Amino acid sequence: MTLTPVAAPTGTPRPYQSYTYAYPHKTAYRPLTPRPALKDLWAGESRNSLSLYVHIPFCEVRCGFCNLFTRIGAPDDLTGRYLDAVRRQAAAVREALGDDEAPRFANAAFGGGTPTFLDAGELDRLCDIAEQEMGADLRSIPLSVEASPSTATADRLAVLVARGTTRLSLGVQSFVEEESRAAVRPQRRSEVEGALARIREAAVPVLNIDLIYGIDGQTAASWRHSLDAALAWRPEEIYLYPLYIRPLTGLGRHTDPHRADREWDEQRLRRYREGRDHLLAHGYEQVSMRMFRRADAPPQGPDDYACQTDGMIGLGCGARSYTSTLHYSFDYAVSMREIRGIIDDYTATADFSRVLHGRRVDEDEARRRHLLQSLLQAEGLPVADYRRRFGSEPRDDFRSELDTLTARGWLTHPDDGQLRLSPEGLAHSDAIGPEFFSPAVRDAMAAYELK
Repeated sequence: MTLTPVAAPTGTPRPYQSYTYAYPHKTAYRPLTPRPALKDLWAGESRNSLSLYVHIPFCEVRCGFCNLFTRIGAPDDLTGRYLDAVRRQAAAVREALGDDEAPRFANAAFGGGTPTFLDAGELDRLCDIAEQEMGADLRSIPLSVEASPSTATADRLAVLVARGTTRLSLGVQSFVEEESRAAVRPQRRSEVEGALARIREAAVPVLNIDLIYGIDGQTAASWRHSLDAALAWRPEEIYLYPLYIRPLTGLGRHTDPHRADREWDEQRLRRYREGRDHLLAHGYEQVSMRMFRRADAPPQGPDDYACQTDGMIGLGCGARSYTSTLHYSFDYAVSMREIRGIIDDYTATADFSRVLHGRRVDEDEARRRHLLQSLLQAEGLPVADYRRRFGSEPRDDFRSELDTLTARGWLTHPDDGQLRLSPEGLAHSDAIGPEFFSPAVRDAMAAYELK
């Protein structure tokens, strides 16, 4: 991960540095000493509008670009033992929340990894944990689930629909088989089309298709081919992700780390602009740099993980949890050996009443988080909301950073009380995010030892 903006000859930072979907990043987390008790962390926290996230760290294959916390396969009933541990953790969290104010969940998501790596019976168990242990009524709130083409089977989809899934996100990445192989994601086009047909037949209200640009050998024509293949299914949402080559990932082991040079940056920017303009011309609205929603699609709650407020409960060994003063999780790794060890430790844990790893969030970090998670959305940051929460003006708190964005032409000045990125600003979201990281978070991320 590139932590410090690298200036181009023109003085403009490189466009692809860090996807700021959560701040502070997990590489800024550290072991906590002493380990705080869950019941103390959640004392006084609002239970009015919680988010539930359950992490399933298993995949049938690990893509060459993937740096997510996941392992290939699950021998010796590991998925069953993992779900047992998730249930124990959920029971500990629910006990810590107490009964003075019953928790109310506003949305839920199952991510990974690949949650649909679990079989149909295990997916039922997962939903039971969310409902019976945590008290989340999955049929009455938005529930998003991630899937891969090979695991989007009819029996799994039937369980998910019956249990209230309102959104299914399918990781396709490319409809061109040669590009899939180049990204170390072997899949057949027929397999992808079959999965999409089953999802539409299952009548999940919102289908999202993930696509990636910047794959080796990808051209404007092949990129348009994937876009049109996705549009043929009229998905309610489409995400366009730039390819990153990360340390310790499959592609990262075999590629010169300096390959992400200016030429590749420009290629990815061209593909992004082509994809953006194509989707806008076909009735989609831009929600963020990555997210596009069909204009007539039903809303699904918070967009693109834009959670300025706190109250996230994460279950599973790769999930984050957010209170107003502490973000926490289990240990983080990318290499397969380290991930396997962390999963084994998690499944063997009997007592989940204390927090192991995390980072304190003071008011300065809360300001940065709020601004980032708002400004990187197409609708921008409502200044009145920021003022109401922090009692100050974003232009006073971040004058230098916002002036720089304005000078680059990346920040607009509308009269509707919003701070909003220009179209070119949105295109450079992955450069803008790191510029708002605090010095302390930058130092912690730089000091993180990859494993």
